[in-house]
Order: sequence, then structure tokens, then C-alpha cells
Amino acid sequence: MQHILACIDASAYANSVCDLAAWASRRLQLPVELLHVVQRRDAVAARHDLSGAIGLGVKTNLMEELVQLEESDARLQVERGRVLLAAAKQRLQEGGVDQVRSLHRHGGIVETILEREADARVVVIGKRGAGHEFASDHIGSKIERVVRASDRPILIASRAVSEPGAIVFAFDASKSANRALERLVNSPLFTGLPVHIVMADSENAVHRQALDDAAGQLRDSHEVRTTLRQGKPETVIADIVDQTPGAMLMMGAYGHSPLRTLIVGSTTTAMIRTVHVPVLLVR
Repeated sequence: MQHILACIDASAYANSVCDLAAWASRRLQLPVELLHVVQRRDAVAARHDLSGAIGLGVKTNLMEELVQLEESDARLQVERGRVLLAAAKQRLQEGGVDQVRSLHRHGGIVETILEREADARVVVIGKRGAGHEFASDHIGSKIERVVRASDRPILIASRAVSEPGAIVFAFDASKSANRALERLVNSPLFTGLPVHIVMADSENAVHRQALDDAAGQLRDSHEVRTTLRQGKPETVIADIVDQTPGAMLMMGAYGHSPLRTLIVGSTTTAMIRTVHVPVLLVR
């Protein structure tokens, strides 16, 4: 059965993930699957073990202690996950979601999300995880890996969210942007929401025509505005987002290879870092 996949952890973004998942669930009339993943950790590394430099007998005792600590930590993580999932389920039900399934897994976060997204219409994930939630100039280390590997739209929750009341659509006529446009045209997730299409590029006939063509596909079902403005995308688009009450940013994601992104940077990553609203990414 299709569902909304909502990925939570102990960070402050968990409530925002639940609220966006509830919004998507109500609009798409789909249940929500709540996923909490406990990453396997190396107990020796976690304790900064230096036992290789000391005697064998002491090392053996230390390893036994570490094994016991790891077992205790695993039980604690299971209980913590149970509490998180119960609280998230209650928030979703209060948000109008009748069908909620909770799932607690051990393993890799990215790999588990990719496994569970097979029947997901949308994947909702926090902007940063519990380990980096106060690093305001960064995004979570797993986000780019999930988005590049996933074939589902990824909805990234900001720290505080309200129900989206408008779409700011960052459009550059790329393949991923055109796929995002197709979803924007056809998905009931966006029904009735006004759309502001933004292209950060030079003013010329080619760019203007591409922008007008995109707007033409939406005008039958949406109130549409367009902006073509030269400048850095992260500046131009962020300005429009700031001027749009209740905005959700939608854009095609990671149109270039990881190697090129490493060398010249990524507009996708820059936008996630810059704006403080939910971001829906489509590849």
C-alpha cells in the first residue's frame, strides 16, 4: 500500500517532520509510516579506546566492559526509539492521520530509508539529525545521499513549519526541474496552492519562453506568478521565499554529478541551507 514515509530521530526536527507528513497524508489520503533508525556504532571507537597500547590482561577486561556497555546502550536506544515513535504517532493522530504504522530498525539510515521507500509517495526527513541540529550553516550529512539515491520526492522539514500555503518553484529548465514541474502539475499534494515560478538567470527570449511555457502548464489549476531575475540562485530564490507567506520551496535536485558538486558546489545544497521553510526535492 502506498504511504507517506516519515523519518524521525531525537532532534528538534521530529515535530516538523510529523506535521508535514500529516499535511501530505491529508492531501493525498494516504497512511503514514513512521521510521526510526538506530545506527550501529563501534563501541571501541565510541569510547576512544587506546587499549592497544596497554597490557593484554587489561585490554581483555576493557573489551568485556565495552561489550556490556554496548548491550546496555542498545537496550536504551530501543526504549528511546519506542518513546519517540509513540510521541510521533500521537502527534500525527492529533494532526488528522488515522492510519499510522511505526517501524523501529537498526542499521544504516540511508540504506533503511531506501529499503522502506518502495511504496512511499513522499519521503519526509528533517533538515538536520540529532547530532547536528544546532549547526545552522550545515545540512544533515545523510540528506544528499538519500536524495541522490532515491527515486521518490524528498520533503525536507525546517525546524519550525506551518501548513504550506504557497509553492515557490525554482525552475531552470533542467531535466530534474521538468520532472518536478510534471509532479507540480499532476499531484493532488499541490491542489489549489498558488505557485510562484522563479528563474535565476539572465533576461533573454529563451529563458523567458521557458518560464512562460512552465507557467502555461499550471495556469488551468493554479494561480501563477513568474520571476526572471539575474543573480545567484540561492540569493534570488531565497528573496522570493522570504516574501511569500507560508512558502514551501520546490525544485529539481542535484542535476550534476557528485564530483562536479564537490568542485563547484551545489545549488540544491545551498538552497536547503539558505531557506528556513520546507523544501521538496525531485530528481
